[in-house]
Amino acid sequence: MLTRCANGFGAMSLAALLADRSFAGTDASGPHFKPRVRSVIFLYMDGGPSQVDTFDPKPMLDKYNGRDPASLFKVTPTQFNNNGKVLASPWRFKRHGASGAPVSALFPHIAGVVDELCVVRSMATEFPEHTSANYFLHSGSGLQGRPSMGAWLNYGLGSECQDLPGFVVINGGLIPPGGIDCFGSGFLPASFQGSILKPSGHAVVNITPREPDPSEQLRKLSLARGLDDLAPPSVRQNDAVESAIRNYELAFRMQSAVPSLADLNSESRETHRLYGLDSRNEATRTYAAECLLARRLVERGVRFVELTCPSTSSDRWDQHSSLKQGHELNAAAVDQPIAGLIIDLKQRGLLDETLVVWAGEFGRTPFAQGDDGRDHNPEGFTVWLAGGGVRAGTSFGATDEWGYRAIENRLEIHDLHATILHLLGVDHTRSTYRFGGRDMRLTDVKGNVVHGILA
Repeated sequence: MLTRCANGFGAMSLAALLADRSFAGTDASGPHFKPRVRSVIFLYMDGGPSQVDTFDPKPMLDKYNGRDPASLFKVTPTQFNNNGKVLASPWRFKRHGASGAPVSALFPHIAGVVDELCVVRSMATEFPEHTSANYFLHSGSGLQGRPSMGAWLNYGLGSECQDLPGFVVINGGLIPPGGIDCFGSGFLPASFQGSILKPSGHAVVNITPREPDPSEQLRKLSLARGLDDLAPPSVRQNDAVESAIRNYELAFRMQSAVPSLADLNSESRETHRLYGLDSRNEATRTYAAECLLARRLVERGVRFVELTCPSTSSDRWDQHSSLKQGHELNAAAVDQPIAGLIIDLKQRGLLDETLVVWAGEFGRTPFAQGDDGRDHNPEGFTVWLAGGGVRAGTSFGATDEWGYRAIENRLEIHDLHATILHLLGVDHTRSTYRFGGRDMRLTDVKGNVVHGILA
């Protein structure tokens, strides 16, 4: 009897482990090789920051400021074809850190952590307008309805935290063009889509509060489970039903986990000042709360966290006019919180196991739209990465002398996705899901790991 009981307890423990997606559940295949990082924080810069005004200085724009661009280089059609003159950057660049990397005056705080960054100046995308470019950046396809990279990671690796979603989107106020499908699960099971949280106080997530009496809460859950059991097997196998059950179960666990997660007042005053939670700028305070919440999420084992931009009196980073005012408002909102996030992750020993990615959906033209804006430019723009597995304090790739087109080590979105997956221990060619008669993947049939940026 004792032998059978002992074996039975072991089997119970094994069953609990096998049911855990972070171990060996049927939804997660696990890493293909040893990962360099365990979590990703994606700092999505909605609208497309200008590469020549942020991290890719071009002296030729100063030299030929006000000249007709068509007389200097080939100009391809733009989104609005309201092309003006060559436009020099309104901001000065200075070299910072031991690496001597140039950073615009837009980012005085990020300049202080530039030695942690790997700046990629040769990104390109296939789409010149926001919605398709956003779908492409998030899901590797310009079409609506494909799984986002957060959903792929949640599906392929599972979550290390059973009380919180594996894929979280912190909504600072702006949902990207393309809507919440940018964070969707597509043809993957719906339980892997992004869960949208808020960075504000106790209203972090829209879930029903727990009942005052725990037994009443359990009775309600028992009733819901019993009703689920009454459904015919054919219906219960439906993804929407199974995902709804999973989401209700997760929401129940979140009722206990979210209050402590959202309690930013438990952080020290020094941490609040580091992130900018005491800033006079409301947008800075909002993004500071997002960044601090992101750190607390990855600290608890959440796999993928995306931050959207806060609302300012400007239109995202999409400055078709009033470039100086708009970029300054957006930069002021995110500069200190991002630097604070990197410093805090490093101080806590989390930066080595976290990948931070800063990217918009495309860049901007080196010539004006109208008099004082910049149009969309998909042919060459800048992203940067920081954290585990990347070469800190380096740059990779280059645009031409105008900052217009990527000409050295040109990278596409599929390459970025393949590299992110690689750092998490996933071979992007083997992370597939059978749909529509073929094995689908985040990188479609393209993409190469960019070994030149790996440490």
